Amino acid sequence: MPLLQRDQWPIYTLTLNPALDVSADCPVPVTPGPKLRLDPPRSDPGGGGVNVARAILRLGGAATAVVALGGPTGAEHERMLRAEGLVPKVLPAPGDTRQSLTVTEAESGDQYRFVLPGAPWDMAREAAVLDELADLMPMGSILVLSGSQPPGLSVDFPARLAARLAPRDIVLIADTSGAALRHLVEAPVPGAAPRVLRMDEAEAEALAGASLSAPRDTLGFAQSLVEKGVAQVVVMARGANGSVLAGPGERLHAIPPHVTVGSKVGAGDSFTGAFALALARGATRSEALLFGTAAAAAAVMTPATELCRAEDVEALLPRCRLG
Repeated sequence: MPLLQRDQWPIYTLTLNPALDVSADCPVPVTPGPKLRLDPPRSDPGGGGVNVARAILRLGGAATAVVALGGPTGAEHERMLRAEGLVPKVLPAPGDTRQSLTVTEAESGDQYRFVLPGAPWDMAREAAVLDELADLMPMGSILVLSGSQPPGLSVDFPARLAARLAPRDIVLIADTSGAALRHLVEAPVPGAAPRVLRMDEAEAEALAGASLSAPRDTLGFAQSLVEKGVAQVVVMARGANGSVLAGPGERLHAIPPHVTVGSKVGAGDSFTGAFALALARGATRSEALLFGTAAAAAAVMTPATELCRAEDVEALLPRCRLG
């Protein structure tokens, strides 16, 4: 796969609200009331930016995972990251690292996802993170901010981060959610916009306030955000229909081949990891979009919370196309 063989610019990922992801199958239908005895579980280090870094590593790239960890769960999270070959930059978290639980109903394949909140942050800790990040990364790096924000973090944290990084020519790829995402979209600040903003299909429709049933609808909404100055490039997922990208003079739709779905968990993080890696290796935005689309399709082929596998991405990439 040519994209995996090039030198790359440094990539960092930032995860302030990581989780230890626990997943298990339930051999009987999930119903309220009775005790539901699960099959033996598996655990993975999780959180948006953590998974992006893990996906980049799987695809033959390198990334530094900057992650806030605390307590015994945080120590286990770090141990698992190092066992996979990542060397994280650990920031002190204000409490024990949270956990999440994904239960897959064996008969139907339906998934039930339970996510605990993280420990609350304060302004002093937030300011310290901004200072440390500004000093950590060399000029020309890529920083992927991915995942939910912990309680207490300012809703404008992504914009403040973008403003701190802009003078150092650091590319910020934001893949956040909730109130932070809405603030980026509804209150863009000149000079404090991420270079790339990515969101999933449900988030895009919620922000648009309408169904985005066709690719042209999604592209139109993405283009409107670019014109408002929300980001230089906006990427929106369309589930099994791939992803679209809008940017200066570009409107792209990458379409994946049909694959058998094992689990949809990890598709977005696999996309973002592949997309960032492609850009770090000098790919065009259309190449990066196709690479990310292949990684997302590869991720849904895997079980539970597993991410994309390089051999699957390599097989799927030639079958992805621009529509």
